[in-house]
Amino acid sequence: MKSLFGKLSNKSGRKKSGLAEAISFSEHNKGMATLTIPDIVPSPAHDSEALKKAFDGLGTDEMAVIRILGHRNASQRRKIRETYQQLYNESLIDRLFSELSGDFRKAIILWTSDPPERDAKLAQDALKMSKKDVKHLKIIVEIACASSPHHLMTVRQAYTSLFDCSMEEDIASNVSPSLRKLLVGLVSSYRYDKEVVDLVVANSEASKLHEAIKTKQLDHDNVIWILSTRNFYQLRATFESYKMTYGNPIEQDVKSCGNGNLESLLKVVICCLESPEKHFAEVIKDSTVGLGTDEDSLTRAIVTRAEIDLMKVREQYQNLYKTNLDDAVVDDTSGDYKDFLMSLLGAPI
Repeated sequence: MKSLFGKLSNKSGRKKSGLAEAISFSEHNKGMATLTIPDIVPSPAHDSEALKKAFDGLGTDEMAVIRILGHRNASQRRKIRETYQQLYNESLIDRLFSELSGDFRKAIILWTSDPPERDAKLAQDALKMSKKDVKHLKIIVEIACASSPHHLMTVRQAYTSLFDCSMEEDIASNVSPSLRKLLVGLVSSYRYDKEVVDLVVANSEASKLHEAIKTKQLDHDNVIWILSTRNFYQLRATFESYKMTYGNPIEQDVKSCGNGNLESLLKVVICCLESPEKHFAEVIKDSTVGLGTDEDSLTRAIVTRAEIDLMKVREQYQNLYKTNLDDAVVDDTSGDYKDFLMSLLGAPI
């Protein structure tokens, strides 16, 4: 995509965008999924029967489960869940739970679940942890800032249905006051999802963000309002204006304010808004570096992005670390868990 500023009208400072030019979140990432689907997809009944056969008998045929579920999109997986329930009067998710184990089970259940319910459960798990830090709360940020506005809305609806309270309520009850205001603002928003940018607004709001950073008022109402309401393209123009005007990337100036949780979480917010693929490349790198593997973070990154922009995440990973993402996954995982993650990455499993 051309530079944001190169696409704007110099005369008015505003891009006149008609329906034909508008680019939605999903359209912007079209073709960036790593998930591969067969040219001829079996019917949900056929897939359900094959899964039932994989479960029955001596032991479970895990590779058959991977070959089916690891190559179906969200709509197809939903139809398989519904058909399996109708044919066998049991939940496919429950059967997967009883048949599988370990990180493979966690990954494939996350993948097979309805995406809004999956993310609602991930958010609730993070919020209910006794000791929460930025590593856990970044899950909330990913849902609010690295997903489409429509997906955020469906996650909020699923959260209410599953847990009999709103995500905002649980954030208010379970998150420290220093982070509560930011997170509630982010999950309460509904952003416009088309590529419409106003340069005058970008310059003005870059100034407001700079003032808040200079005075170390990172939870100022202006900061929360700008980050939680503006569309992704407008915010990227604002961040670019900030860099051009004040000399540093905004995340660098946020870092200079200190090393507290608010500064750390705000850097995650800015990265998710500006470049989700960079954020998830960093999540994958952090999950595989050092002694041991953070399987939960690795699973979340691959499962939640395989149908969105994992191709871009792979490219960003290569640019940042000069190594191959697929090789990192192979080196740090094993068995059925490795095979399943690799299937989501497009490997011929």
